Amino acid sequence: MTPPQRRRRYPSQDIPEPPPTPSKEGHEGDPKAPERLYVVAGPDGERADIDLVTLIVARADPPPSATPEQTAMLRLCTAPLSVAELSAYLSLPFSVVTVLLTEMLTAELVQARAPIVRQALPDRSLLEAVMHGLQRL
Repeated sequence: MTPPQRRRRYPSQDIPEPPPTPSKEGHEGDPKAPERLYVVAGPDGERADIDLVTLIVARADPPPSATPEQTAMLRLCTAPLSVAELSAYLSLPFSVVTVLLTEMLTAELVQARAPIVRQALPDRSLLEAVMHGLQRL
């Protein structure tokens, strides 16, 4: 059996136009331009001791003065969510989420909980019962 032969692609004669260069005037009027992270996070101050697995729960509805990111966090955190999940859902880096959560913790809009730690090892009698049940099958 012979392997399939690869065919070489020949470039077309049409040369695509280069992408437009960004203007030096700025993107304030462009609705698609993303905000800089330091604008979203605000001034870098003290941060709460938050880990990636710390669970965040909303304690209040978003106030009118909340930023769009804080409002989104409060709406997501009606059920406990980890900081890693918040970071992924909002497409924000962990450091930015930490700064935003610190502000919300001081305003008492959210509550931080330690992750649920499960027992290190399951009960031996339970494992033996499962093993015997599987052997009977």
